[in-house]
Amino acid sequence: MTKALGTFRAFYLVALCCVGSFLFAYDTGVIGGVLTLASFQNDFRYTKAHSATVGSNSTSLLQAGAFFACFFVWPFTARFGRRWSIVLASLIFSVGAVVQTINTHSLAAFYVARVISGIGVGMATVIIPMFSAEMAPKEIRGMLGSMFQFFFTCGVMTSYWVDYAVAKHVKPSTKQWQIPIGLQLVPGGILGLGMILCKESVRWLAKRGRTEEAIQSLIWVRGGDDTPEVREEFDEIVAGIREEEQLTEGRTWKELLLPANRFRVILAITLQIGVQLTGNTSLAYYAPQVFQAVGAGSNSLLISGFFGVVKVISCLFFLLFLVERIGRRWALISGAFLMGSYMLIIAILTVTHPPDINGGFTSTGVAAVTMVYLEAMSYNISWGPVSWLYMSEIFPSRIREAGIAIGTSTQWLFNFVFSQVTPHAVKNLGWKTFLMFCIFNYALVLFAWFFIKETKSKSLEEMEILFGSPIAHVNHDSAGKADSNFIEEVTESKQV
Repeated sequence: MTKALGTFRAFYLVALCCVGSFLFAYDTGVIGGVLTLASFQNDFRYTKAHSATVGSNSTSLLQAGAFFACFFVWPFTARFGRRWSIVLASLIFSVGAVVQTINTHSLAAFYVARVISGIGVGMATVIIPMFSAEMAPKEIRGMLGSMFQFFFTCGVMTSYWVDYAVAKHVKPSTKQWQIPIGLQLVPGGILGLGMILCKESVRWLAKRGRTEEAIQSLIWVRGGDDTPEVREEFDEIVAGIREEEQLTEGRTWKELLLPANRFRVILAITLQIGVQLTGNTSLAYYAPQVFQAVGAGSNSLLISGFFGVVKVISCLFFLLFLVERIGRRWALISGAFLMGSYMLIIAILTVTHPPDINGGFTSTGVAAVTMVYLEAMSYNISWGPVSWLYMSEIFPSRIREAGIAIGTSTQWLFNFVFSQVTPHAVKNLGWKTFLMFCIFNYALVLFAWFFIKETKSKSLEEMEILFGSPIAHVNHDSAGKADSNFIEEVTESKQV
């Protein structure tokens, strides 16, 4: 009963904080449809000729706010904890969402609100993977870590269908665009209010010397009983933190430059760049345009809606059945190979049977759209969830905030770059865009094969051994207590 309750509480806690991921996806997904509404254009007094500029500014300003927030939240969460950082992120986002919902008739005010919301979203994307990894049991950490991407896909799907619903069923008016933007406040409020009632991260409390609070937090999230297994896990956490502090005493940001840590930072950066190189984010942002490019014609908006459904189903399948079976490394390798192959098929179909945008939905168009759907499914059982999960697992506690902040800021930076490049690539390169993403994906297969280490079923403390860091290898005596005096220097020959 205790284990079942602990599993439920772990899922509840991670699902609650992953509402922030839903928020991130919904906000980035819904704005594209809102900006196409004539009601929004009339209220904010710009013409269709300026719609591309307004769309680009609305997307890039959110991403700019998120990028800089990654560095603001790093010292904040290190000092005040994960829980209050998420509450603050929710509050900042909600302020921006309220201003966006008000009919100010001012694009300048709308842009400022986008930056404010971006700050909240950026903070949440740093803290959520960190908080999830620190509170999850190692046996199901992969499943819980993948919930970040699952909630993201739910947010994207919801944004597609909300846009479709208001465009079809709400008369052109101020209310038409206020509904999809105002709905952001619902998950924003759930996130902030829910986190106030949750427990703080065990590892953050232990690192701050608040031992009694830390053990109570761990007891709660493991089912409510103070068992020998819980005490053993806590002793291992504390011993790992103390040895880490002892061996890196007096170092600050320079710890990031230690060989084992430097490798992990480079991995986090490369993984987040790789996410953009798969081409999936570009497909998500510009799904209607891409579907038109491969021959979907006037059905592109409806097909985009089902595109979101496919993502949710595939990510849920990965979370429930695959992540703890195939591991992180093979998920990345196989996912990149499949995505590259589908992109190659799309390129071949598009160049051999050029789509006629005004000619209806052809059999070739059906085949190309099917390949796009399969590419999205492959992404959501590989690079989508695993990039966030892996980044949250690999860093030691002293630099976890910094490492995840650097990785997340990289995601936002290259998200911005590819959101700017993709529409021009689709317009000017046509089928060569898909060939480009094919080459990128095949390159990612080689990257994952040579550089990704398997982290499945390992505790966060065991990552030090995996990455060859000269940190204490914690032994346990017969009573189940961690022996923090035993230090084993781990060399490259011991790397898994």
